[in-house]
Amino acid sequence: MPASPVRYRVIPTPDLAPARAGVKAAHFGEQTVVWGEHVGRGARMAPGLLLVTQVGRSFQDEFPDVKPVLDRGRHLVISAADKPRKRSNHCWRVEALHAGTVVALPEQVATRVDPTIAGLLAELDPASYQTDVTWFASLPTRHSHSTSFVTAVEYAEQRMVALGYQTRRQPITVGTKPSQNLIGERAGSGDGVVLVTAHLDSINLAGGASAPAPGADDNASGSAGVLELGRVLATKNWQHDLRLILFGGEEEGLYGSKQYVAALPPAERARIRAVLNLDMIASKNSTTPTVLLEGAPLSSGLVDDLATAAATYTGLAVETSLNPFASDHVPFITAGIPAVLAIEGSDSANSHIHSATDTLNFLNWPLAAEILRMNTAALAGWLQPVTARPRPAGSIVSWGPNRIDIFVT
Repeated sequence: MPASPVRYRVIPTPDLAPARAGVKAAHFGEQTVVWGEHVGRGARMAPGLLLVTQVGRSFQDEFPDVKPVLDRGRHLVISAADKPRKRSNHCWRVEALHAGTVVALPEQVATRVDPTIAGLLAELDPASYQTDVTWFASLPTRHSHSTSFVTAVEYAEQRMVALGYQTRRQPITVGTKPSQNLIGERAGSGDGVVLVTAHLDSINLAGGASAPAPGADDNASGSAGVLELGRVLATKNWQHDLRLILFGGEEEGLYGSKQYVAALPPAERARIRAVLNLDMIASKNSTTPTVLLEGAPLSSGLVDDLATAAATYTGLAVETSLNPFASDHVPFITAGIPAVLAIEGSDSANSHIHSATDTLNFLNWPLAAEILRMNTAALAGWLQPVTARPRPAGSIVSWGPNRIDIFVT
């Protein structure tokens, strides 16, 4: 039996309060979609409402005749009358719009600046970051099956080794062909581990596997960000292990991250305290420099930490979403591991990704630098610095297991 049509309106979010009985709402920053019997004047009718989550403008490019009820960039609300025959591919997903869906503009509250974190932020080197982005984007493609992808892995591995990381390559399959993930490890003094990840591969959807795919923003920007964060964080001692991962096969459907998570033993999964995934952090798509933090309810604490870091140490505007999709944070969340994506705001306005025109001249280096500052500050909290305990002056005259040390001063 077909569902009954719904009455809906798109209103400014502040106008929602007080909510009316029987009215459902989904919030998208400064706009809210309300539907039900009593939504007020100017209501429109639809057979139902659907939520689209997309990478770039992938859904809109595939269905240019669909006029969204609400266009929030990565998130669209469309009428069920425009529902496509397939529910998803690896670039977009369509699902029912549920009451309580929130893509928020959270209130950003700065905390007191931590001198240790401020010193760490001073170690970030924009020139070093730009050098790595430029090198990755100079390759003709980083398609997961290409020889130049292997070249990119070799370059990144050399950088990790020079920074003191223990590295290994994890063989994966992308479709039916081989590829690989690169993993770099730096031991801490505790039992936990924090992951910083990005996908190293690039793609040209229209041109095919051999077509030019510089992938400057998607995702040389994120891959170089992992290396830069790894460089800065290697200058300090941490309680938790730090693991850097560059995945293959993301563009074809998250192959690298899915296979990495599937291979984790239960004990290793339990050690993971946080996963920070960087995907497209260098294109400024709106007047205000903005970052979207995307996770799930189990990673809401990570989202909050990043938002606080942004307010304290950067000038970024922050959007948040607990509706994860289409990047390498998703397999971790599916496995019950807290993970969060940091991605440039309004990424659907970036029309260059997945093509030959995703080049350096469209990047905004100050935006990337701000996102890296936010990431560094949050990671320092998750990793937990090792602090030396004060030691009294003088010689020890009593020591041993379960005894109090006595010093002569």
